[in-house]
Amino acid sequence: MIHQHIDECFNCPILIETSNRLDFFQSITSEVMAKKPLTDLLNEIIETSKSLLTAEAASLLFYDSKLNELVFETAVSPESVHLQTHSIPLGVGIAGWVAKEKKSLVIDDCYKDDRFNPAIDKASGFKTKNMICSPMLRKNELVGVIQVMNKIGGGSFSETDIGFLEGLSLSCAVAIENARLVDVELKNYHVSLELETAHQIQQLIMPKSLPQYNDIDVSVELIAAKELGGDYFNLIKLSDEETLFFLADVSGKSISASLIVSYLYSFSQTYLILNKKFNLVDFVEALNKFLVFSTTSDKFATAWAAVFNHRTKVLESINAGHNPPLCLREDKFIELSKGGLLLGAVETNYSSELLQILPGDKIIFYTDGVTEAMNNEDEEFGEERFYEFLISMKSNSSAEITKSLIDKLTRYRKSTEQSDDITCGIFQLI
Repeated sequence: MIHQHIDECFNCPILIETSNRLDFFQSITSEVMAKKPLTDLLNEIIETSKSLLTAEAASLLFYDSKLNELVFETAVSPESVHLQTHSIPLGVGIAGWVAKEKKSLVIDDCYKDDRFNPAIDKASGFKTKNMICSPMLRKNELVGVIQVMNKIGGGSFSETDIGFLEGLSLSCAVAIENARLVDVELKNYHVSLELETAHQIQQLIMPKSLPQYNDIDVSVELIAAKELGGDYFNLIKLSDEETLFFLADVSGKSISASLIVSYLYSFSQTYLILNKKFNLVDFVEALNKFLVFSTTSDKFATAWAAVFNHRTKVLESINAGHNPPLCLREDKFIELSKGGLLLGAVETNYSSELLQILPGDKIIFYTDGVTEAMNNEDEEFGEERFYEFLISMKSNSSAEITKSLIDKLTRYRKSTEQSDDITCGIFQLI
């Protein structure tokens, strides 16, 4: 008799169904908790909710803490496409009540419940008969709500259904938070990959080495603050007699600044190909016009362009809103400030000035990352320290000066992060 009762118990349809659903619940919970993109996870949660509770439809709403609203993220029903633009304030409707109270709810006849909002049915065309709704909580913080509608077969949702949905909701809340982290990781990875690609491209357009000269000693150091910099320089031999010096400091940082740097490089190369005879004023005015029409108003660059004539030792200089390059002559500085406005702001004319380079003169060109380098006390390195340093190094080679300057700025900053690109170049007669 006892064995008969045991057999009857084990063969009980309710027990068998519960056991089967429990096995199914365990398998889908493991599947939901697997690491995957958020979009895939959400679709899986909805399909799983329908299957687990044998229902016609299901929907998932995320909680937007800024708006204090529930937003339809995904839904599975023939009319679900109409729900994507709907949101529900906390406390409104069945889902709003569940979200506010953080309690599950079973409704046998939705249209007889005062909390039910028929507006969603009207918008979607779906007829909600009965419903089970559960909050997704993570450490008692609301993540969202899962709704399952219309029990297949015309029956009502049971207490067992509530238990299964609450268990699934708990797992889903954890899985969603994990999936969000995965999405962030993927986005960061792709951004990192794009930055690395852009960095490699930028390295290709920077001079790998400087031209060699018999009559001048030249050195340039560029230390970018980030992977992508806004400083750009180039030295180009125009002919046996002339060399173009070009230095620019683009507004902003990272990808937007590096894009303008690529513009500067591309324009310079194209200009040199199209113009057999180089004219400094025409070059700067054409470059300015190109940037005005090819960039937005908030993108601009300060620049210095100069042509050195190796035969006459004359330097023709144009300063486009840049830190004035310096000519250190004995212990005094001559500023090269003539030129015009910064590049890319408005169409304008530029003028040049001529400087006869004498033996012992040092021409120093740099970006504001040198003088504006900050230390732990938020004090800038400043022009005075810079000028004193240059005078103290007046007997050294160009390479010794630029390398010593970078070392000095590094020591000055101490533990303070470099906030801007640093470029400094020196040339002098041999």
